[in-house]
Amino acid sequence: MGSLRFAAIVLLLASPALAQSYGVGHTPAPEELRALDISISPTGDELPPGHGTAKEGALLFQQKGCSGCHGKAGTGGLAPALQTTKGQDVPIWERGRGTSGWMILPVTAPFATIVWDYIHRGMPLGKEGTLTPDEVYSLTAYLLFLNQVIPEDQVLDKESLPKVKMPIGDNYARLPEWKHGAPRLQGYNH
Repeated sequence: MGSLRFAAIVLLLASPALAQSYGVGHTPAPEELRALDISISPTGDELPPGHGTAKEGALLFQQKGCSGCHGKAGTGGLAPALQTTKGQDVPIWERGRGTSGWMILPVTAPFATIVWDYIHRGMPLGKEGTLTPDEVYSLTAYLLFLNQVIPEDQVLDKESLPKVKMPIGDNYARLPEWKHGAPRLQGYNH
């Protein structure tokens, strides 16, 4: 009996038309595919229209309850810090590490679009995806301003956000020299 069930499953998975005739799965419509395509690239091509400033973001940070988790001005809360407390003279990887050990995204992200994307997808906790594009641009501007990445009066939008030069510059994710057949990297335990 188990082998017959297995054969039926294999047939359904192997043939989309057969699977659909049994009501299992369907070919996604173009609208469904667009709804799933939520990634924002470093170029920002996928960013929606909208704009925001740090001043607007500071108000939203309080109104939307961000300070309840992250603390006033992004420090001192139970959630990871969003503002570095270390000066510009500290090496970037040290400056970007919060007191909890978590990396501070607006400092260590290689692209400003990553900050926008994270806020858009993951905040506020429990109400993810409820912020408007203008609110996300404003909160992104606020966090970048707090970390001295942009001036307070800079307007972020689809065109300006991808052009923001992040503090980490090109010092992220450098791959070590490695060639096929070479021994494992030192300290790599797998």
